[in-house]
This record gives sequence, C-alpha cells and structure tokens, in this order.
Amino acid sequence: MDYRSNVTYITFGGHVEVQKYRYLYFVIMFTMYILIISCNVIIVCIIMIHKNLHEPMYIFIAALLINSVLFSTVIYPKLLIDFLSEKQIISYPACLFQWFSYYWLAASDILLLSIMAYDRYVSICNPLKYTTIMQKKTVNIFLISAWVLPVCLLSVGLLLIAKKEICTFNLKGILCNSTVQTLHCVRSRILNIYGLVNLVTVLILPVLFILFTYSRILVVLYRCRGVRRRAAQTCLPHLLVLINFSCLTAYDVLLLRLELNSPKIVRLIMTLQAVIYHPLFNPIIYGLTITRIYDNLKRLFC
Repeated sequence: MDYRSNVTYITFGGHVEVQKYRYLYFVIMFTMYILIISCNVIIVCIIMIHKNLHEPMYIFIAALLINSVLFSTVIYPKLLIDFLSEKQIISYPACLFQWFSYYWLAASDILLLSIMAYDRYVSICNPLKYTTIMQKKTVNIFLISAWVLPVCLLSVGLLLIAKKEICTFNLKGILCNSTVQTLHCVRSRILNIYGLVNLVTVLILPVLFILFTYSRILVVLYRCRGVRRRAAQTCLPHLLVLINFSCLTAYDVLLLRLELNSPKIVRLIMTLQAVIYHPLFNPIIYGLTITRIYDNLKRLFC
C-alpha cells in the first residue's frame, strides 16, 4: 500500500529469475507480440478488403481475430514493462481492469465460437435457408451480443470484487486473472456462486451448444457424401480452435488449485503458453486451412 498516493499496489510473484533473464524474456515476448499482432491484422485486413470474403463465416473469423489483438494488447505491454522493471507491480485498479478485460475477451471468444458453429450448422444442414436466416441484421446482432453480453455479466463480478477487502498484496502469477481472489481477506461465498453461474452461462452452455450443432453436422455428413469435403474444410478449423480454447480454459479454471501446489516454473510456463498459443494459434489455423483466406495470403506474399 502506497499511503502517500492512497493507491494499492500488487506485486507479481510468478516471475522466475527475471533479474537474470530480463532481456531474454523481453526479446522473446516482444517478438511474439509483434508476430501475434501482424498475423491477426493481416488476415482481418484481407477479410475486409476482399468482397468475396464478406460472408458471415469470415466476418465472425475477423471478430475472433480482433479479440486476439485486444487480448494481447491487454497482456503483453504490461509483461514487457515488468521484464525491464526492478519491481513487478501493478495498481489494484489496473489489476481489476486487466482481470475484467481478460475474462471479457475469453467469454466473447466462446460466444463467437458458438455463433460460428450455428453458422456452419445452418450452412450445411439448411443450405436453402442460409441466406434468409443469416442476414446482415442477424450477423450484427450476433456480433454485438458476443461483445456486450460478457460485459454485462462481468460488470457485476467486477463490482463484487472491487468491494472486497484485500489483505495480501502478492500474486503468485505474472498477470491478473482468477488468482485475484487469493488477495481477499475472506473468500466470498456470493462471489464463488456468481462465478459458477458465469461459468455455466458463458462456457458450459455454449460448449454444449457447439457439441450439439457439430453432432447434427456429422449426421448430415454421414448421409450426404457430396458435402463432406466442403464441410470438413470449414468445420475442422473451428473445432481445432475450440479444442485449443478449451484446454486453456481448463487450465484457468484449475489455476487457483495449481498455484498452491505446483512449482513456480511450471506456473510460469503454463501462463506463457496461454498468452502465446491462444492469440497466435487462431490466425495460423484460419490462414492455412480456410481455402479462400489461404489463396489471398499466397497472392499477397507470392
């Protein structure tokens, strides 16, 4: 606590020998940050420029990649500053903002993935009704909902956390995520219940919906051999992104337990994987596996 400015500061205790390897950490993470921004922005620009990509599926992909850019911008600049600083600290309000942005974008991602699953379901299972169902107005409603709904849900959690008294000023991590709750003097039962409700609302239910839609798609593919190849080309990237996202989410859900028992180096590696793989995995998968995007990338670089 800084009494002169009346601002509470939190220390990140998850760094491993940062004083010794600060420049190595900085170079690696700065390179990753530039690579993430470049890959995502290039594909988003390709989708925006080429009119043949102005279709719902590609618009949703662009929204997902924009989320990756925002997610990286919330995480990486602070990490880079910490690597070059003598003390790895953050003000408590800034920590709460990072927590809010972290989970807002994560919840938005899973909602976008569920929307993309529905889009593929309509395209493959009801192709004649696709243009009627997936109109521009419907696409806009889906996009706004994917960004606004998580904000509404998390704002309540943010207010509950902000009102809690903190007794610990050291986080056993390198960023503000679910470990923020370990700072509180007393664990809140209401906050735990609210977190469980949010978990069901923005994670479990969308995942169940995605599994349902893809199971229906598999039934159609089994019956109609003619659409198997086209469907596989468009559905496989979404499934790979979903699997990657699910693994990262599982780690975050278990983080509160892992941070009490696992070595610091293990927590650091897993956290770095989470902030590198997720925003970098999406543009690589979509850029290499979606034929129209891949063709435009080849024309751009070749």
